[in-house]
Amino acid sequence: MSSYEPPYTITTKMLALSTEIGEALTKLEYEENRIITPQLRKINRIKTIAGTLEIEGNFIGEEKITALLEGKRVLGTYEEILEVEGAIEAYRAFESYGFDSLDDLLRAHKLLMKGILKNAGSFRSINVGVGNHEGVSYVAPPHGVVPDLMKQLFTWLQKSDEHLLIKSCVFHYEFEFIHPFSDGNGRIGRLWQSVILYHWRKVFNAIPTESMIRNHQERYYQVLEEAGELGESTPFIEFMLEVILETIQKVGNRVGNRVGNELSANQQQIILALRDNPKLSAQKLSEIIGISKRKIEENLAKLKGKGMVQRIGGTRGYWEVSDEV
Repeated sequence: MSSYEPPYTITTKMLALSTEIGEALTKLEYEENRIITPQLRKINRIKTIAGTLEIEGNFIGEEKITALLEGKRVLGTYEEILEVEGAIEAYRAFESYGFDSLDDLLRAHKLLMKGILKNAGSFRSINVGVGNHEGVSYVAPPHGVVPDLMKQLFTWLQKSDEHLLIKSCVFHYEFEFIHPFSDGNGRIGRLWQSVILYHWRKVFNAIPTESMIRNHQERYYQVLEEAGELGESTPFIEFMLEVILETIQKVGNRVGNRVGNELSANQQQIILALRDNPKLSAQKLSEIIGISKRKIEENLAKLKGKGMVQRIGGTRGYWEVSDEV
């Protein structure tokens, strides 16, 4: 057991949420081989990158991130493009990170912030105040103690008997409290929680938790402050468990049993591709999915007949996928 113990209290709410998360994951994993396709993983990785960047004020969007992933050139500021490219590289290495490796976390930061920070992959050498819309909300620990605090945190991560689900939330909060880097702390904290969750259940490589945090961004920062005032991460853990459960349920609802029972594999791929980019043409869908344009058009007609997609506008319009799917 590590001598360092982050302060938090296990509550009945946490236990109930943890049980629900386990049950929801079991349902998702039962269908994993059929519904967690490479296309879905790609879509959710794009959502993850867009979500974590939007929290930091980069609104370049999923369409341009998709284009950059495909090696295309897009319009955006120099810094926006660097941030997206860094996030792509950091998440590309996602499955290679050891969740309890400090060296791997430093490697992730170097990938994420390369070209943005001269000291990417290194701890900050200055003291910083962490701010909110009202100004500085708290002063982070002095830079001189950061390396030791991070070593202690990773020792706890390695040796604690706590469940990885709870560990991921505690780590996220403690990391943000230490604020070890001069920039990129929010992005790395969210990434590393996902890394820890992935080492618990592999299906988390297709669950875009970061994009769901974006949807609750105001509450995210609020509970960080609440935990800071309380002196323990309890409210933050409860919040993150709620976010994780909601994310799992949304992934399950989108491509779960209803879609699997009613749609062919090609139709599922079309639905996922159109969620990713509603402006895709039949020809482009043919190239993505690997069937003829005529087969794409036949499947689109069937999907329209089932009320699962509809065409908005003419040749320059877009496809709208029903929320029911």
